Amino acid sequence: MADVLAQARTRAPQTVNESFFKYLTWTFIIVVAWALFSPGSCTRRGDRSDVNVQTRVSAAEGLDLQAIGSLLRKTSNAEQFERLLNDPDEGVNNLDLDEDGNVDYIKVTEYGDDQAKGFSLSVAVGKGEEQEIATVEVDKSSGSHANVDVHGNRHIYGDNHYYHSRFGVTDFLLLSYLFRPHPFYASPYHYGYYPSYYRSYRAVPVSTYRTRARTVSAGTPMTRASASTVRSSVSSPNAKKTASSIKAPLKNPTSSQKSFQARSSKSTVKSGGFGRSTSSRPSRPSVRSSSSFRSGGSFGGK
Repeated sequence: MADVLAQARTRAPQTVNESFFKYLTWTFIIVVAWALFSPGSCTRRGDRSDVNVQTRVSAAEGLDLQAIGSLLRKTSNAEQFERLLNDPDEGVNNLDLDEDGNVDYIKVTEYGDDQAKGFSLSVAVGKGEEQEIATVEVDKSSGSHANVDVHGNRHIYGDNHYYHSRFGVTDFLLLSYLFRPHPFYASPYHYGYYPSYYRSYRAVPVSTYRTRARTVSAGTPMTRASASTVRSSVSSPNAKKTASSIKAPLKNPTSSQKSFQARSSKSTVKSGGFGRSTSSRPSRPSVRSSSSFRSGGSFGGK
């Protein structure tokens, strides 16, 4: 009888341990199954019910203003500046305002007066819709230096978003072009109509772009500023151009941009997800080639 009681006491802890282990195992299986197959995290094939929640990428994350300084140092004219901005090998442009997965083409429009010169960077978001992204303004402060400001558009970057540098003439080839008489360059391209050398390319994840932008801007003396340092009385010709149909989050959207994004967000949720969906969005219009030309007024902006 004593032997039987001893064996029972020995088996009791083992039975409890086995039961507890089985309980933990089934609990783990249930949790994993819920995570994989719950409605908020699964992807249903055969329709557009992709409901994987993705982090929305701010529009400002698509063009690093500090990295633009690296392009200015190797640019000799406005048309070349536009080409470098849209060159995937340069790695500066990762804008995707309409969230179709493709990088947006940046147009360059030149402007200025006798004191300062500038470039307006803009994107044709859709037919008849253009959004200014940033401006680059330069004044020749002395015979050997030039002040340069890169100013992010307030709707994209928020208020008072500047980067400033003071370039030496010897490493700023653009200066001699800007301050000699010449016709202002205005990009002839628009939505669905791009230069023959250009090919649409895919946007990269924001973490990849941040790393790339840091590499590109390394050694470029562009520092953050809260106000302009360039003496100029002329405004960008695209200063008031805003596009309503921007899907990427904005820092300071207009009322029409807010309304569009609210409608777009509801439509996206109804169709089954958030963020970009490469399988259910129409592709960007095909590239139609055109030879580049200069347009606009003469030196002085006329």
